[in-house]
Amino acid sequence: MSDVQERIDSIVKGGRVVLFMKGTAQFPQCGFSGRAIQVLKACGVTEINTVNVLEDADIRQGIKDYANWPTIPQLYVAGEFVGGSDIMMEMYQSGELQQLLSQ
Repeated sequence: MSDVQERIDSIVKGGRVVLFMKGTAQFPQCGFSGRAIQVLKACGVTEINTVNVLEDADIRQGIKDYANWPTIPQLYVAGEFVGGSDIMMEMYQSGELQQLLSQ
């Protein structure tokens, strides 16, 4: 595993809810990242470990390789990849995301 992959793995496993996004929770830099934050807040999540991929080009590319997922944002819960904003929205609408986050 490369240094970048090890850093990402440590971040993913270091928090219960981790969101790799463009910008910050307070100031998202794209609509998809903003929507991901809104969905998490609607689920009652108060502690979100966010990683601004715009601050680190290695992380920005590395996270795509880590999950084999081409887009950002990417949500991880309890160390497991959940998906991007579209999947988060679908899971939220079905109630599946709230259930996952309440475990």
